[in-house]
Amino acid sequence: MASHQQQSQSVGFEDYLPVMAERLGEEGLMQELASGFRLLQDPALGLITFASLRRNAPLLGLGGMSDDDLRGMLAEGDFDGDGALSEMEFCVLMVRLSPELMDEPRRWLDDAVAQASQFLFTS
Repeated sequence: MASHQQQSQSVGFEDYLPVMAERLGEEGLMQELASGFRLLQDPALGLITFASLRRNAPLLGLGGMSDDDLRGMLAEGDFDGDGALSEMEFCVLMVRLSPELMDEPRRWLDDAVAQASQFLFTS
């Protein structure tokens, strides 16, 4: 079981994703997620493995997490069952852990519709 501090660290990172999405836009957020993936991956395999996550977790302030917590993070995002995270699995996991991110695409769509309506009805 994760300590309160570990849970706070994990939740804190997830909570920043909506803010990052708002500030960076969709493309910028995806670039940041890709950078985070590269930071955590095993460069020889191009995947986030347990060993690479354990070695690199302190770079994200997650150095206090237990091996069980790290394995749990991997298992939660490992959709193909290979025991590691691909870049796609990592990005999906990060978005899934932050449901507020799904609000942003709805806002973008609403803004686009409003702009199109304004253009069509004022021309």
